[in-house]
Amino acid sequence: MEKIDNWQYEKELFEKGYNIVGGVDEVGRGPLNGPVVTACVVLPKDFKLDGLTDSKKISEKKRNEYYEYIVNNALAYSIGQCSPEEIDKYNILEATKIAMKRAIDKVSEQINLEYVLIDGNMKMDLELPYQSIVKGDFKSISISAASVVAKVTRDKMMYELDEKYPMYGYKDHKGYPTKAHLEAIKKYGLIDGYRKSYGPVKEILEMGNK
Repeated sequence: MEKIDNWQYEKELFEKGYNIVGGVDEVGRGPLNGPVVTACVVLPKDFKLDGLTDSKKISEKKRNEYYEYIVNNALAYSIGQCSPEEIDKYNILEATKIAMKRAIDKVSEQINLEYVLIDGNMKMDLELPYQSIVKGDFKSISISAASVVAKVTRDKMMYELDEKYPMYGYKDHKGYPTKAHLEAIKKYGLIDGYRKSYGPVKEILEMGNK
């Protein structure tokens, strides 16, 4: 399998004269509960972290170690979120874009951000130049770093929720619609933070109104 140079996109931008390049990724488009979380990360040009790739391909233990290293060595980073209420209001794609823009804006307050690389096929309304990269969390080290920061941040939220509501099993499913999660919400009902526009949640709300 051909080894991808995950600095390729950043290097091309450095050669064009951009020096401060941010990577942007999201986590949490599929869960039934909680916010969609995004991260924007700017790495120094000499940053090295062996094995850094899409956060879903890294073990949780390794992800947590990478998270600490990234946040301690990044030139700048930030988190953006969109609440379940905003997801219901705007739809998940628009809410993801809003959360990405919030993360980008926060980094722009910390550093003179010049360009952003965004995971996926996103069309954004930004003042900064940007490039969307399909499977960017494999191809761009900045996006990979953002992927890890966003994933660890959202997982922490789910662990906190699990402590408050252990019967729902958030530590295992992280809010995604697994069989065990669907059975739990049918048994115990909906707590705050569910996305009412999502099919399985809608069904439970409709059952309750009958």
